[in-house]
Amino acid sequence: MYQHWDPLKTCVVGKSYGPEHFAWIPDTNTRAHFEKLAIETEEDFQVLIKKLSEFGVDVLRPELSTNVHEKPPVCPRDQCVMIGDTFYSDIETYDFNYFYYNAKAEHDPWIESAEQLNDKRLVDLHKEYKNRVNNNGWQHIFQHIKMQGNSIKTFVDPHLTGPMVARIGRDLYVGTYEEKGEYQDLSILLEQEFPKHRTHVVETGGHSDGTYCPVAPGLIISHWDMDGYQETFPDWEVLYLPQPRTMYDDRKWWIPGADNQDVIDTVERYMQGWTGDITETVFDVNMLIIDQNNVIMIAHNDTVINKLAEYGVTAHIVPFRHRWFWDGGIHCITNDLHREGTMQDYFPRRRK
Repeated sequence: MYQHWDPLKTCVVGKSYGPEHFAWIPDTNTRAHFEKLAIETEEDFQVLIKKLSEFGVDVLRPELSTNVHEKPPVCPRDQCVMIGDTFYSDIETYDFNYFYYNAKAEHDPWIESAEQLNDKRLVDLHKEYKNRVNNNGWQHIFQHIKMQGNSIKTFVDPHLTGPMVARIGRDLYVGTYEEKGEYQDLSILLEQEFPKHRTHVVETGGHSDGTYCPVAPGLIISHWDMDGYQETFPDWEVLYLPQPRTMYDDRKWWIPGADNQDVIDTVERYMQGWTGDITETVFDVNMLIIDQNNVIMIAHNDTVINKLAEYGVTAHIVPFRHRWFWDGGIHCITNDLHREGTMQDYFPRRRK
């Protein structure tokens, strides 16, 4: 895949647990909040799947673990990305943090820090955990990728994952987690890995799909304080969105109607690896492009919809009511595996 507005043919959609999964929570009132979270999350997934099917998109979904404290694969974009005909996956390295949180939640007192990875018991358990995640959760997806004639490659650099990459033909843009700094090593690595591309490192201070979206040739929808587009996307129009008003008082996660201390304590004790930081994400820029004329958005925004229409793009709105808990927009909760099209050059005046 080379352009994310080429016609989408196969897509992964995330999955979460059903309400029965939270039977381990003793307090009925607290449990009810998570049961509602589970029901509404899957309802919204089904709306998204129905919309994708209307465009003829085949949908795959990862499998769930039986571990009650393991993070469900709600945001499959976080772990992998298809570039050209190669599927880059960092599932094995990415999942250690979740393993660490889950092990602590299961009351293993000997796990005190990540440095104890040298402990043979922790090493063995970690291998077992990775095997369960990779073989059970994603094995059928890996098989599908191989059947399509694509290769799978483990890529350990944390910048090369779905939320960080924008595929614009010959130009490949990779975001950074750091706000300032020199990225010479990353630049060299990208040039070596993608000799057919022009590679660019863009300072996004986190997931780039939460800060900007090149939604159609010539148009970018952007976070309010991103800049530098004249260098990275010369002559493209940029629509800046205003800073949104928040309702969560600088909290990193939020469940509507569940502001009691028992819910907060349950999340902080057992689900530390489930949530992200919603203060870093602008969900209105987090869009899934179906083709050059259709895009899926998370909320109705007249400014964005009208601008898209000027470029011949129709916006389709689907809900994801618990994005403030899962820290995921429409782009996050999907992962495109197959798009029709060949590499184009949108900046032919550039060298290489």
